[in-house]
Amino acid sequence: MIFREADDRDLVLRAREGRVDAFNALVTRWEKRIYNYLLRLSPDPDEAFDLAQETFLKVYQNLGRLDDPARFGPWLYRIAHNEAMSLLRRRRLEGPAPENAPEQATGQAAVFGMASVEVSIAVRGALARLTEEQREAVVLKVCEGFKFEEIASILDTPASTIKSRVYTGLEALRGLLAPVGGAPGANLPVE
Repeated sequence: MIFREADDRDLVLRAREGRVDAFNALVTRWEKRIYNYLLRLSPDPDEAFDLAQETFLKVYQNLGRLDDPARFGPWLYRIAHNEAMSLLRRRRLEGPAPENAPEQATGQAAVFGMASVEVSIAVRGALARLTEEQREAVVLKVCEGFKFEEIASILDTPASTIKSRVYTGLEALRGLLAPVGGAPGANLPVE
């Protein structure tokens, strides 16, 4: 079977049988998306890479616990979310970040279809001003393309709360990104 034609469900079932090539195909298929998602939640590219590695290690260790192999994507994002939140909790316990901590990576603006460096900086700054809950909901909806119900599953939060976070977050982004007298942020997609 050609793995490019296999869906996640088939790959999960084969990986559960001990087929390392099937698990490697899953990692190859999802690693960039998970890394980019974690990069939006963690300001350090090395840290996001480590979180992605931990995520795939946990996936490998717990693949037998996945109830519905067809829902691999949301399950994978739930694990990545948990890894990122664990890191944020550890950081809070350790105290404030040093003043010379690296800035958040610049991959966010490209996801919104914006090319210029100035816009990239503006979007990154605006996303950073959202609450953690709004930022993650907006990233999962707009950048990762998940449905509200899938985001609810990933974040273990009611879908109505997710919708509220996404709409409130997008409205805040519109306000933060709109110049005085204009509203170019109105292009941000809302479903």
